[in-house]
Formats: sequence, structure tokens, C-alpha cells
Amino acid sequence: MIAIVGVGETAPTRRSEKDIRALTVEAALSALEDAGLAPSDVDGIVTDAGIMPTTVPHEWMAAQLGIDAHFSAALSYGGTGIVAAPLLAEMAIRQGLAEVVLFYFGVDWGSRPGGPYAFHHIYPAKMTFEKPYGFSGQPSYFALWARRYMHEYGLQEEDLGRIAVAQRENALRHGGGQVSTPLELPDYFNSRMISDPLRAADCCLITDGAGAYIMTSMERARDCRKKPVEVRGVGYASEPITGDDIFTQKSDLLRLPGVARATSQALRAADITLNDVDFAEIYDCFTISCLMQIEDLGFCGKGEAAAFIREKGISINGGLPVNTHGGFLSYSYRLGIEHVVEAVRQLRGEAGEAQLADPKLGIVTGLSVPDYGLLVLGA
Repeated sequence: MIAIVGVGETAPTRRSEKDIRALTVEAALSALEDAGLAPSDVDGIVTDAGIMPTTVPHEWMAAQLGIDAHFSAALSYGGTGIVAAPLLAEMAIRQGLAEVVLFYFGVDWGSRPGGPYAFHHIYPAKMTFEKPYGFSGQPSYFALWARRYMHEYGLQEEDLGRIAVAQRENALRHGGGQVSTPLELPDYFNSRMISDPLRAADCCLITDGAGAYIMTSMERARDCRKKPVEVRGVGYASEPITGDDIFTQKSDLLRLPGVARATSQALRAADITLNDVDFAEIYDCFTISCLMQIEDLGFCGKGEAAAFIREKGISINGGLPVNTHGGFLSYSYRLGIEHVVEAVRQLRGEAGEAQLADPKLGIVTGLSVPDYGLLVLGA
């Protein structure tokens, strides 16, 4: 078993004066300081395989930190790569290829031309058949899913609004996020329509920022500065559908690929059930994606998430606290590195005003369709 022994992040902001490379170095150094380790202790680097290799390559980071010969690997992209990275770190540590592994991730989508909208330019069919006709960008894709869900299960706009309101409540209690204004349901309905039925309050923020975490063996972790957080289980699954097709062409728009398999893998490895989980940091690029994951993870049946959220509650005081820092909707949108950082702080008892009462187990999800990752962390 391995542990996360250090976490760090830059302050999330809409546009940073620093570039993406400076932000990731700052986050990496912060995570090492948190662990009580020096850059020279690092002998392994893992990142996602889609975004970091082209913006902040491993060899560039190693040169900045003065890391000599090291293990280097990457997995999936974005959110799934962020939460599934411990799979690669554990393999490297177990086989003696590395002792201290650094994971880092950052985005400059707040200042980069095109931001997250430009990400899908890598898919030729979207560039030919969708974007020229205005079906452009993630709000359009997820609005399609939301409308279908409403048709199938009778979801109301107010049900989506409850997710946005709960996460804003969490963010204001947590502090340090990009948004500082309260949000109630009347404010939600007054929020600007982006792609019907999704309003601005249903959509993630746009952020410049970075985060990082440090992994090592449980034995080495006992010598680090702070209480180690155990990696209890990791799940990773993908399905054979292209990025061109995933949002608009698959036969069942309401089932998220890979979720059931990745969840089963992670829970089995951790030897727990969802009933044992004290909180969930869920990839919430939109309210509808958060709602659909609550179902596909298995917290409730299909079509039941709205009632589950209404009756159980997902705020910090709710029966299932979700995104205790406010998530992508109200804290920042760095594709999930902030979710891992927050989960570790919760399990250490360092979450300040947003701290849960003695949490023992938390999960973090990564949605990078058609890939999915799930990370189980334990105090």
C-alpha cells in the first residue's frame, strides 16, 4: 500500500499573471514542503497523458526541481489521469523503480485562447460535423444529456439548482475559491442561460491554476512531516468509443462509460462498500454530470438522484457531503487536482470551516470520457 504524504495547490484564479509552467512548479514545491521532503528526494514523476506532456513535460519539471534519473509514466487525460495516477506510482514503488513519486497537474484555460472549448479541436469529426454549426463546446454536449435525462426521468430544473446551491454553500464555508457570492434557488433561476437547460450556475468555473501531490510507501510515509493518507483503492476503466462520438453519438447518452467497472475495482481493492464512504469529491464539470455520477457510482438507482440529493443532502451537513470545497462549480476548475487536495486535507482534519466530523474514508472521481477513474482514500 502507498500513501499520499504531501499536497499543494496554487490559489485558483480566472487569469493568472504566471504561466502554466510557473504554476505547476509552485504547486509541486508546495506539495514537497507539505510532505517535509526535498526535490532531490523525488525519483518518480507521474501525470495525465493528455495535457501535461504537451504543456509541462516531465523532463522539464525534472530539470526545474533538480531531479536526476527517475521513473516517468502517464495515464489517461485530465480528471481520470489525476485520480488514477496512484496505480502507476504503486507499481513503480512496489517494483523498486521509485521511492518518492510526484504527481502534478495544471491548466491555464482561464487565459489561454479558446480555454476548455478548444480542447475538443483534436477530434476531426467534431470540427467537421458539429462545431461549424454551433454545436460547440461542453455546455452544448452536457445540455443534450440534461434534456434527455429530463425526458426520461422527469428531472426538474430546480433539481439541478439544488446541486449548484449546495456546492456554493460548501465553497463559502471552505473559503479560498474563485466565487464569494451566496447562491440561493432564486439566484439560480436568474442565472444566465448558457445552453438550455444549463445556466451559468450549472457550469464549472474557468480557472488558471495547478496542484500536486506526493506518494511514497507506507513505511517511508511514517517519516514524513504530516499524517499519511492511505491510498486504499484505485479503479480505472475505459470503453471503446472515440472522443468524436462520446458526447453526441453513443446509443445511451445517460450511462457514463467506465463508471461501474472502475467503482467495482476501487471498492473491492479497498474492501469497502459505498455505505462506508464519509464524503465524495465528484467530477462536477456540470450539475448534470455530478447528478449522473451519483447514480452510476451506485449511491442510488437510475433516475433517483434528484430525490436522493433532496432527501439525503449533499452539503457539508448532509448525509453524503459532496465536493466539500465547492467543486468545479464554485471553487475552481482544474479537472480534479483540487478534489484530491481537498480529500487529503479532509482526512487529515485540515479543512478549516469546511471540516467534516472525523472522516475516515473518502472517494474522488475522475471523468474523462470514455475513461473513468475512482480513488479511495483513508485516514
